Amino acid sequence: MSSPRVLIVDDHQLFRSGVRSELERHLEITGEAGTVEQAVAAIAEDNPEVVLLDVHMPGGGGVEVIRLAAERELRPCYLALSVSDAAEDVIAVIRAGARGYVTKNIAPEELADAVRRVHDGDAVFSPRLAGFVLDAFAGPAPDPETELDALTPREREIIQHIARGYMYKEIALRLEISPKTVEAHVSSVLRKLQLSSRHELTRWAADRGLDR
Repeated sequence: MSSPRVLIVDDHQLFRSGVRSELERHLEITGEAGTVEQAVAAIAEDNPEVVLLDVHMPGGGGVEVIRLAAERELRPCYLALSVSDAAEDVIAVIRAGARGYVTKNIAPEELADAVRRVHDGDAVFSPRLAGFVLDAFAGPAPDPETELDALTPREREIIQHIARGYMYKEIALRLEISPKTVEAHVSSVLRKLQLSSRHELTRWAADRGLDR
């Protein structure tokens, strides 16, 4: 089994240090990050193959790390490592793009094995968490009309502009709002539609004819 290069992301320095000391004997650690912004920067700079990702951090947590990295066309494998075993946390980060989710009581050797398995293409979950994922993805496909109904008129307007290829600054000028407001609306839409990047949103909108 391969030995991937790993980035450790967690907002608690003592925890990062502990995980690093346990994993260094098994895997190559490229670095650590304690915030969403630091994590995205480290992914870009160090090019890790697997990101060991905390779910709850200020600024959007693991889901936001995955979203922002994807917007920059950075797509390492993600393994969520969290103290939480709540179904909504598991489902949110898996929908965002993580390939696995384990809890922080996992043994060091098992964690190293989980990292290798995710890198090799497996989906890895702590035993009781797998059922959450199966239940979430076993239901019927969402109704497109219901999805659109969940969006505000302004959100739909911004999606239409994104689908037509306009950048945030261009949309802001056209709608006479700030680029930050555009970005906030896009983030809200991504959460509502359970998408992880602007690219996915553009494709989603085009599939529904919103680029016309």
